[in-house]
Amino acid sequence: MRPTGQLHLGNYHGALRNWVALQQSHDAFFFIADWHALTTGYEDTSQLQTHIREMVIDWLAAGIDPAVSTVFVQSQVPEHAELHLLLSMITPLGWLERVPTYKDQQAQLKERDLATYGFLGYPLLQSADILLYRPDYVPVGEDQVAHVEITREIARRFNHLFGSSPDFAKRAEVAVRLLGSDAGVYAKARKRWQQEGDSQAGEQARAVLQQATLGDAERRVLLGYLDGLCASILPEPQVLLTPTPKVPGLDGRKMSKSYGNTIGLREAPDSVAKKLRTMQTDPARQRRTDAGDPAKCPVYDLHGVYSDQATRDWVQQGCRSAGIGCLECKQPLIDRVVAEAEGMQARAKPFQQDAGLVTEVLREGAVRAREAAAQTMDEVRRVMNLQAPA
Repeated sequence: MRPTGQLHLGNYHGALRNWVALQQSHDAFFFIADWHALTTGYEDTSQLQTHIREMVIDWLAAGIDPAVSTVFVQSQVPEHAELHLLLSMITPLGWLERVPTYKDQQAQLKERDLATYGFLGYPLLQSADILLYRPDYVPVGEDQVAHVEITREIARRFNHLFGSSPDFAKRAEVAVRLLGSDAGVYAKARKRWQQEGDSQAGEQARAVLQQATLGDAERRVLLGYLDGLCASILPEPQVLLTPTPKVPGLDGRKMSKSYGNTIGLREAPDSVAKKLRTMQTDPARQRRTDAGDPAKCPVYDLHGVYSDQATRDWVQQGCRSAGIGCLECKQPLIDRVVAEAEGMQARAKPFQQDAGLVTEVLREGAVRAREAAAQTMDEVRRVMNLQAPA
């Protein structure tokens, strides 16, 4: 995430809540994208460090666990910049100009000067962020799928340029034998994938490689062999679509800081309750006795995020019949959101009281991230015939 200060409920339910769940089943890397923040906000960086600290505290309050996940700041791992530079040497300009958000953001942010290489090249920096850790999956919502797809294209181009060698087929055959009893399964699945385009066969072959006891180098060779005759130096990551429920803001529009309609993750309970009591409802309900339509009420959208089916049914029946008023409808929401905020505040308190705890989390995370990044860059430099540092 880009550091923009304290997070709100839209950030939490749109991404952070999924991250907390995924860290229990995956080896996860989460970073504060401070370099990305400069692509649209380079004029004033005076609050950057404060925003970084507040965002990290929100992550920890939400349940991100630095004991099982790698949590770090992008600029503390300079390998991100090095891989970005090397990938920029091989990425066609047209690939960056066609990214959907490039022209969209220029239109939406007309007040800012975005005629910079940094803004044009931010999808490539994002690709470097991903490929540096050679992940299996990138958890995203539907709106970010295009960014993962350009990352896959860049990885494919890199592997084609630098992953082939005269002896690649021979190396692949040796690696296949290391699969033991699964060698035949992989070979048959690879043949169906290459000759018939059978996507299920391709997934079967990848599953064999994921479960096999292989070294990283052999696994990358066989991943590349699955698609052609080049090693998968930078494996193509898969999209992991994560649920992103609609979280309405206080005015009914999407919750966003730019609209000033947010509820903060660690906002004071009294403030949360006051905001929800005044939240916009179905405009047709001018009086307590007027029947309403939950489909036209942003409060009901918030019930979809927080309330169980029984509560939603109660709202539907009560609103349509004017059996309940808007304040009655909002009370279960107030109770749940306030309880959530209080839990966030309790988990955040130690980190707010001791700045050294946050610093240590980020220091340890950067060390772990650099260890993983170094392995990738050693191989990238090797295949590009660049001198690795002593």
